[in-house]
Amino acid sequence: MSDFTNQKVIVTGATRGLGRAIASAFLDQGAFVIGIYGGNRDAAEQFRKDVDQHGERLQLHQCDVSDYEAVEKLYQEIEEEHETIDILVNNAGIRRDGVLAMMPQEDWNRVIDINLTGSYTMSKFAVQLMVKQKYGRIIFITSPMAHLGFAGQANYAASKAGQVGMMKSLSKETAKRKITVNCVSPGFIATELINDLTKEQVKEYKKMVPMRRFGTPEEVADAVLFLAGSHAAYITGSVLEVNGGL
Repeated sequence: MSDFTNQKVIVTGATRGLGRAIASAFLDQGAFVIGIYGGNRDAAEQFRKDVDQHGERLQLHQCDVSDYEAVEKLYQEIEEEHETIDILVNNAGIRRDGVLAMMPQEDWNRVIDINLTGSYTMSKFAVQLMVKQKYGRIIFITSPMAHLGFAGQANYAASKAGQVGMMKSLSKETAKRKITVNCVSPGFIATELINDLTKEQVKEYKKMVPMRRFGTPEEVADAVLFLAGSHAAYITGSVLEVNGGL
């Protein structure tokens, strides 16, 4: 595992699920974590309490990542305090499932806004800071749905496929500046994002996974830390699948 001591890391969706595991892993490895969360203040406060031993190396900011002006203001504050950042993990994501023919426009728009537009806004301003030091790591948390697609998840699949395409383009734009850009693609992971699945759905989905189990948030976090570290310096424009063989 690479040494992340004194590195500045932004994690979106940092206080629950995968984001919480990723932020915690970076804290455990000595990083300074700037955690972004949407609106659940209770989860944010609970996370702060749970990582109290790292309290001086954690900042939490409430911000809608799809709000361009809010993200721009956030990065201005980060630049004033920290000058630059080393790592960005675009983890914030939501699902609003429904068959396309019956999907409300607001459900389409909100999933695209958070999952895809949020990745754009966060990455745009991160690159501007990383260019100053000619170093950086940007990691998108995408999904196998980007290429598999499930009935009822057209909006989610489109947003995740868009992240992969964005990553491919951005990796070529930043490579000369020693900024790598990659995706981690978790399959079925045991977080609250899949809490709405029925017991029958869980049973069927596990049958789809060759390993016959769901992954853990910590297994995803390990993959993120690998791509964020020095051992992955020559990896860019890639998708690392963490899906049990799905």
